[in-house]
Amino acid sequence: MSSSTPVRLAPPALWALILPAIVWLLSACSALPEAPALRGTGDLGVVIERADGRVKIIDTSAHAVLATVDGLGDLSHASVVFSRDARYAFVFGRDGGLTKVDLLQAKIVARVIQAGNAIGGSISHDGRIVVAQNYAPGGVKAFDANTLELLAEVPAITADGTRSKVVGLADLSGKRFIYSLFEAGEIWITDFSDPRNPQTERFVGGKQPYDALVTPDGRHYIAGLFGEDGLAMLDLWNLDQGSRKILAGYGKGEAPLPVYKMPHLRGWSVAAGHAYLPAIGRHEVLVVDTDDWQEVGRIPVRSQPVFVMARPDGREIWVNFAFPENGWVQVIDTVSGKVTHTLQPGRGILHMEFLSKGQEVWMSSRDDNKVVIFDTATKQQIGGFDAASPSGIFFTTRAARTGF
Repeated sequence: MSSSTPVRLAPPALWALILPAIVWLLSACSALPEAPALRGTGDLGVVIERADGRVKIIDTSAHAVLATVDGLGDLSHASVVFSRDARYAFVFGRDGGLTKVDLLQAKIVARVIQAGNAIGGSISHDGRIVVAQNYAPGGVKAFDANTLELLAEVPAITADGTRSKVVGLADLSGKRFIYSLFEAGEIWITDFSDPRNPQTERFVGGKQPYDALVTPDGRHYIAGLFGEDGLAMLDLWNLDQGSRKILAGYGKGEAPLPVYKMPHLRGWSVAAGHAYLPAIGRHEVLVVDTDDWQEVGRIPVRSQPVFVMARPDGREIWVNFAFPENGWVQVIDTVSGKVTHTLQPGRGILHMEFLSKGQEVWMSSRDDNKVVIFDTATKQQIGGFDAASPSGIFFTTRAARTGF
């Protein structure tokens, strides 16, 4: 086009059509919601609001609540595991509900009612299979972690027809899961490498196993026994040896106290070559040498311990208690083996969770409707927020730990 060629403009009638369209498009673009700020998930977590069927999504760096997600059913005994990328929380409700929550978008992305009465779950090391353990009808069920499609069910029925509640479920290497049968007194390991055709090994346990844990190194599975003094232990590196009893008869010759609340073995601690665990119906923490699994000491505490939890560096053990002393927390020094601090963080302390490096511990105070945050060095409260009847506190750092 030469410089002398006249510029041809659109006729006024055409501009009358184009301009309103341009204005509408610009206004529509300006009205679009802002994209959410990019953030990681490593410092997130959830708090269970047990009375209202909700979870609060929390930012542990900011000591803040980011969002509340409701519609999760009966959370009176809820537990949580996380996807490998720590974006999704899988919440197991007492009513058999399994709910997948997106922590970044603060919404439920999948939910199934998979049993009548459930008591927790676990996730495979590759993050592809979620397994729920059930009281009624008993047994375990495996689900696709992406869709929550049911992959397989393993009924907890022994050869004599005994149907059992399942407790103490934990993840093992590969796609294996280990769990205990309360009525049958057995320990089972189920391999979901072929998710539609799981294979199960069975071992003798003990009388009425009520909870269990896998040690931090992944070598031993230990089940607490309600029906007898002692614990059942399975060496996961030497399964051909079967299970054996440890600490048998640790209460022999003594009249046990009434048990107000069963202790949680997931709150046991292994630190500095010793395991610290609650004695059922006693005002003691037992100390066990993890080389030979023999008792080497007992530490008197204020009341019946529920959670006996090590600070991540292993220097301290924090203990909470059953009713009526559940407003107290005591701290044990693992070098001296003595209680060094007695705290009153709030009424009804149900659960404790340490940050991954141990500088803070978060505690749920159910009867005060609060979560309180303590500095583990100073033993002083440094934060907190309101929550309706809070119970379990779960940080996404659990995604990288076996047995959590």
